[in-house]
Amino acid sequence: MGSRDRLDSGRGGSRGGASGGRSCSGRRRRRDDFLSPYALVKSAASTLLQDLDQNRDEYRQDPAKLRMLVDQVLLPHFDTELAARAVLGRNWNKATPEQRQHFIQAFYNSLLNNYGTALLGFTANSMQVLPFRGEPGSAYAVVDTRVRRSNGSQVAVNYQLHNDGHEWKVWDVVVEGISYDKSFQQDFSEQIERQGIDAVITRLEHGETPAAIKKTTGG
Repeated sequence: MGSRDRLDSGRGGSRGGASGGRSCSGRRRRRDDFLSPYALVKSAASTLLQDLDQNRDEYRQDPAKLRMLVDQVLLPHFDTELAARAVLGRNWNKATPEQRQHFIQAFYNSLLNNYGTALLGFTANSMQVLPFRGEPGSAYAVVDTRVRRSNGSQVAVNYQLHNDGHEWKVWDVVVEGISYDKSFQQDFSEQIERQGIDAVITRLEHGETPAAIKKTTGG
């Protein structure tokens, strides 16, 4: 994971799970521990896609219901703070605690919209979850999946996870080679440099997409 080292160096000691996720406090891992990233992704993805298969037309007509579904299934297994740190990069350390919290919520809501929209074209019956990739003892892992769209095309959707010392959580989703975290970071960086983090938070809270924020940034 290219951004792993940057994340670790910027996480500091702001929360108990941050430093613990790196070393897991010396906890001896059993072989069963390494099955959990696979099981987590398979369970969550299957739940989402099976529900989508049954209610696809309803979700197309009512995006709010789709966001609720993704929120219910994804949020318990998604590390919103670590994802926000990855998106903000060095700007995380410049932000106040209040700005960080506002950004985390605004960013997560934007992720719900983008991820939910992408899922509408996927079906559950042709989803394949591959064995996770990760070094023994590492707090980081990648679970690759292959999902067939309703039009028959196949898409790679990969989940990057880390262990915070208690459980595995997703912190980035990579669809067809495009990282949500990295894409959002590129979309936001110029706006933050020019106008500050509050400007990005406000635009996200008003429903603007990251791509739209990037497009309208400039002088």
